[in-house]
Order: sequence, then C-alpha cells, then structure tokens
Amino acid sequence: MKIENIVRKSVLSQPVYQAGKPIEYVAREFGLDPDGILKMASNENPMGPCTKAIEAVSKSLDNLNYYPDGGCYELGRKISKKMGLKPTQLVFGNGSNEVIELVAHALLNETDNAVMGAQSFIVYKLSTLLMGAEAREVPMPGLRYDLQQMLDAVDEKTKIVFLANPNNPTGTVLSQKEVFDFVRALPEHVVFCYDEAYSDFQDEPVDIRGLIAEGRNVIGLKTFSKIYGLAGLRAGYGYCSEELAGYINRVREPFNMNTLAQIAAMAALDDDEFYEKSKAMNKQGRAQIEKRFNELGLEYISEGGNFIMVKVKDALKKFDALQRVGVIVRPNVGYGLPDWLRITIGTPGQNERFLAEFAKLL
Repeated sequence: MKIENIVRKSVLSQPVYQAGKPIEYVAREFGLDPDGILKMASNENPMGPCTKAIEAVSKSLDNLNYYPDGGCYELGRKISKKMGLKPTQLVFGNGSNEVIELVAHALLNETDNAVMGAQSFIVYKLSTLLMGAEAREVPMPGLRYDLQQMLDAVDEKTKIVFLANPNNPTGTVLSQKEVFDFVRALPEHVVFCYDEAYSDFQDEPVDIRGLIAEGRNVIGLKTFSKIYGLAGLRAGYGYCSEELAGYINRVREPFNMNTLAQIAAMAALDDDEFYEKSKAMNKQGRAQIEKRFNELGLEYISEGGNFIMVKVKDALKKFDALQRVGVIVRPNVGYGLPDWLRITIGTPGQNERFLAEFAKLL
C-alpha cells in the first residue's frame, strides 16, 4: 500500500512553510564567505541576542541532563506579575508560532473555518489547513486589513479569527480603537487570536488585556524572538482567560519550551536596557532606509515592526541578484505579492550596505 493512502487527507495537500534563506545555504549556493553575508530576511534582531539572556544561559549549562520545567513555573510567575495576570492564564510555546498551532489544534474541526487576511502570516493558514478546516483569506486592499470584510466572512462555522498587529509581512498597523471595536463585533463563538510578535517596536502598542477582562474570547501572542533577539531558542507564549488557557494547554506537548529558552526568557524580561536599545536602533534604521527609498522614488510600506516592504519591478530577480553579493532579503511570492520585497531593519552599517547594493539594481 502506498504511504499516501495512510496519511491524513489534510496532510496530502498541506503547503510547506518557506523560511527565509539561512546564511549557510546562500554561502554554499553562491560560493560566498558566510562571515561576509548579510541576512535581512527573517526580521531577526541585528543587535544579536539579549545581553542578560546570554549571561543567564552561559551559567545554566550544567543541568541539561534534566528535563525542563514542563509547566514553566518560574517564567509563568514572572510574566504574570509583569502583565497583571494569573499564571493559569498563560500558554507557553516553542515560539509563539507553536501557540498558533496549539490554538488551531484545540479549536478547529474539519467542519469549521478560520478567518485571516490574505496577506498575513502564512502560519495561520497552514495551521488551519492541517486540521482539515477551511482557511478563509480575506482580501487586503492597499495591503491593509479590511475589518468589515473580515467580519462579513465570519459565519456560524467560524471558530478563530487571526490578526497580526503590526501585520507580517506588510507592516501595516491598526489602532487600539479599531481592534477593540472589531473584537466587540465578533460573535461569542469566535476566538480572536491576536499576534503581537512585532508590537514591542511600537511606541503605543495595542493592549488587549481590557478585552480579556471584559470576558471576550481573546488570546494574545507574544514572542522573545524579535526585540529580545532570542529567535534561535524559540520562546513564546499566549495569554487569555483561565478557561481558554486550560483547554489549549491540554494539547500542548510536554516540555515544549526547553530549559535554556525558559532561563533566557526570564533574564530578558529584566533587560530593559537591551529592549530600549533595540527599539531605538529600529527607529533609527527605519528613518535611514525610508530616506533613501524616498530619494530613489520607491513605493514602500513602513508603519510598524522591524521591517519595511518595498515595491520594485522584477523583485525576484533583484532578490537573486542581492543574494549573489551576499545580501539576503525576503521575496513575497507566497503571499501573492510578486512585486514586493521585505527588508529587515538592521544596524546603520547593515542598512547602508543593503541600500548601496540595492540601488545598483535600480
């Protein structure tokens, strides 16, 4: 018997997530020195990992023969105190990406659907399809969420509405009023999954704890990958009502956040200096890239997050040409945006190198 006759039907048609190209891949493909390659594709922190996290991890290597704390007890206490929540309101994941999948596992049946933007983080779609449910992708005119269209797409079989703010990959931003009005208009049987992966870079991020206090079916997602520079350790969490967290935690894998990730995350929460430096460098880099894009007469979107979207002719060819000189950016063909590139904001020197190489291609 063929294996395809045994595998779940939803897996047979499941798309595969395409990550940004690692430095090592590009080095091998084009015969380049890895040390000279600049990666501006995956929205990683150009400052490197959080300083206090490095120190904490380096002191914690002697106990790796033991399993992690499966309940993330100490990390949970720290986050709950910082956010004014109960530890029982938290769901921990191997990055917030896993929490997205846990939400889908806990809520979606094959007869259900989930609503999301057509140009929003593709893992919302992948997690939905894996459960055999329908992924309803709502058009995003001007690459912005159309909240009324999203509401119109919700029906009695909708279980989840996914929304990222700032949105990935477009970087567009919604206000607190827009988010709150939208959530309050959702039916009671819908869970609003609010992805805050890039909210730390905003001066006034939306705070959805008020919606949770109102008793709304809401789960917020946070990550240590971006502003704290801990993408390689995979640490993230969701926060919601105790009841919803309890059900999602039932489908969570034991020990899904490793020991070093927990230790690094706890240390990162105390590193306000690194947090503010990351935020300041991102703001400076955004202005640097915007200034040059304006001089070049380019159309771009630069509202939030730690990246900028730019529209160019023959974007895939330019993506390839940049790789050949050791600069990796992110094409957006998979999001139906073949004319757009996403560029992670780097250090001043990294931005300057990218802009110089990019300008040659224009």
